[in-house]
Amino acid sequence: MEIRKAQRKKAKLRLGIAAPSGAGKTYSALLLAFGIGGKVGVIDTEHGSADLYEDLGEYDIINIEAPYTIQKYRDALTAFENAGYSVVIMDSLSHAWAGDGGLLDKQGKIADRSGNGYAAWRTVTPEHNGLVEAILTSPCHIIATMRSKQEYVQEKDEKGKTTIRKVGMAPVQREGMEYEFTVMLDIDMSHVASSSKDRTRLFDGQLFKIERKHGELLREWLESGVEVKKPEGMSTTELLDWQAAMEGCSTLEELKDIYGNAALSARNLNDKLSYDALTATKNTRKQALEQVTA
Repeated sequence: MEIRKAQRKKAKLRLGIAAPSGAGKTYSALLLAFGIGGKVGVIDTEHGSADLYEDLGEYDIINIEAPYTIQKYRDALTAFENAGYSVVIMDSLSHAWAGDGGLLDKQGKIADRSGNGYAAWRTVTPEHNGLVEAILTSPCHIIATMRSKQEYVQEKDEKGKTTIRKVGMAPVQREGMEYEFTVMLDIDMSHVASSSKDRTRLFDGQLFKIERKHGELLREWLESGVEVKKPEGMSTTELLDWQAAMEGCSTLEELKDIYGNAALSARNLNDKLSYDALTATKNTRKQALEQVTA
């Protein structure tokens, strides 16, 4: 074990925005993205709402329609990563959880078929974790918007009677998702933002309307750390091992799992050549397996 001095490194932004419908999630996310700078991409699940703000600046869109599967989000993120985008806005991440085809929907359908709701989470939870891992390890700055709703808790009064109490707004996402972000901003219907979590300490205790300058502040903070040495690419041995594992797959599900782990390893190493080679191997094996099962 090595003891070393604490040292903040340069980092990529992981920022969440939670707000009710109409409070300005997409608009605010775009302003932050333009303040950060570089090519901006939007993963749009909000039925074209991102197109409404093209006057703010130049950005590109990948539309996702129902069913809102985790794989669609990951594929869209990968497409922007491979195309060299600097900032990716996931608008909105709530559909991946509570939308048609999202994780809650999938868990419910599995539970209906099996009669075991608890066991259904064993299938759904790894998918959620995979999305979180893709967000945290992306080479892009990530801004994820989430719808928020009124949250309630059940309590017992001094007489033992159960009562319902409002406890404020909560994002429509899996409980605890907000803790994965470096900064978590909440926006009210007056378009005023506040931070419920802020490791940068740029917005602590402030009430403000989001502007480009806030993205600029975030960029300065992210770039003020020490330079991190880029990892070397995937070794030839590791690449061949992953390819051999995929070529030995007997089911599409097995292939999907192995490829997901292999591709994540290549992305973490910023090794596009290995990523492309792994994808080619996966596609070839997928075609062979589909012919067997046809």
